[in-house]
Amino acid sequence: MESRSILPGASQLATLHLLVVILSFCFCSQILAFAVNQTSKPIVPAVILFGDSIVDPGNNNAIKTIVKCNFPPYGKDFIGHVPTGRFCNGKIPGDLIASSLGVKEIVPAYVGQKLGAEDLLTGVSFASGATGYDPLTPVITSAISMPDQLKLFAEYKEKLKEIAGEERANNIVAESLFVVCSGSDDLANTYFITPFRQAHYDVPSYVNLLIGYSSQFIQKLYQMGARKIAYVGLPPIGCLPSQRTLGGGPLRECVPIRNEAAMLYNSKINAEINRLSKIFKGTKLIYLDIYTIILDLVQRPSVYGFEVSNKGCCGTGAIEVSVLCNPKLPTCPDDTKYVFWDSYHPTERAYKIIVDYLLQRYLKYLS
Repeated sequence: MESRSILPGASQLATLHLLVVILSFCFCSQILAFAVNQTSKPIVPAVILFGDSIVDPGNNNAIKTIVKCNFPPYGKDFIGHVPTGRFCNGKIPGDLIASSLGVKEIVPAYVGQKLGAEDLLTGVSFASGATGYDPLTPVITSAISMPDQLKLFAEYKEKLKEIAGEERANNIVAESLFVVCSGSDDLANTYFITPFRQAHYDVPSYVNLLIGYSSQFIQKLYQMGARKIAYVGLPPIGCLPSQRTLGGGPLRECVPIRNEAAMLYNSKINAEINRLSKIFKGTKLIYLDIYTIILDLVQRPSVYGFEVSNKGCCGTGAIEVSVLCNPKLPTCPDDTKYVFWDSYHPTERAYKIIVDYLLQRYLKYLS
């Protein structure tokens, strides 16, 4: 009987090798495509912001208020070197958060804008420079109040339904990241600079007033469908350049009582957020501590590559902000060496450090 080899011949081996190569290539291509899709897919469908000038990309441009910055030197380092109404030399936290999460490069203002479907679907900002939780604060500055920002959000939700249908719109709202950043103007301006509240409240009682309004805002936002809420605490207000000028004496030192008020507020709102988190089942409600990182930037600027942390880049840097920081004033030669752009707001470079710190520390709790 003739014996036959069960081993493949040379031509069969070559064919088999070619087949393995082709299958391996296809498999690797599919894995690569999957990886690209995974990395390019945004963590959230949209980023939606409420608050004050820290996250206002230009809403104040469209309202009657003196608190504006849609003129040079604001925006000198923004895309196209255009002053958009952002209180900064470049991008602000809302932009940096959205781009870091893969949503889009910048978050537009909602008020006074002709926004396309894609802009609306991926998030907007309702924030208004110089507003606050205290109802008196936006009255003093003619800013958009926090309750009125919620009214704008209700209007926005209806536009989402028109674009995407009710089911998808509701899903976008439920899955979006909501960032709330306000309260600095309440303490820095309404309480410590104007006489209206100090006559009736000491610091602890005024902080309690703010906590009440802050909690109401969070609860209303939850009732309107938000399920991923990042609540930004207050910075060390007494170390802002303007506050050092107004209350820090001849040496312009940080003002302890203003920092203590901010810390008291942060402690109380953190406790309130923890309380609400237990009530709002299925909701990711997180307190973001910015006090620590900003105080470190102020106290140890050289660690982060900065040279100046006690004044802004615009004008003298001691008091200039909004209309006081205008085209007639000089700016520092290199704003990347400054923690603050004007006497109240950080530079884009400082914002990037702050946002990176927040995302590294808190993103795992929100995604």
